Amino acid sequence: MRRGFTLIEVLVALAIFALGAIVLGAAYVNVLNAYEIAQQSNQADQDLRFARAQLLAEPDRATVEKGDDFESGNGRRVKWHATIESTGVADLHRVTFVCELTNASGGALPAVTETFTVLRPTWSDPVETAKLRQDASDRIKELQGVKP
Repeated sequence: MRRGFTLIEVLVALAIFALGAIVLGAAYVNVLNAYEIAQQSNQADQDLRFARAQLLAEPDRATVEKGDDFESGNGRRVKWHATIESTGVADLHRVTFVCELTNASGGALPAVTETFTVLRPTWSDPVETAKLRQDASDRIKELQGVKP
């Protein structure tokens, strides 16, 4: 008597094998897509860091508020500008930084807005700085009990 697999058993085994191969193939494609998205996100972060470095390296306040735009190495267009506000402390500024990225195909990525505080004497108005320093000196003398 011969023992072997019937045609139905072979077809069921092939169907299970094919289903497993499809699931593994789909998982592999998802991993590749996730890797590509992570790489694009990393490139966008690098563009954002470069734009922020340009802002922080600029000594002229008017140039910073006007902003700049450049094309990154990967075909993205990066455009940034900033709003600078006085904090009431001499030479200390609150900066609202806005960076817009456009990918190589022309699609805009969501704009990134960051707010941070920067000590930058070259961005200050000399008259306002002198007044703020005098006010701070007067407050210190008052706390020490010395009359100005």
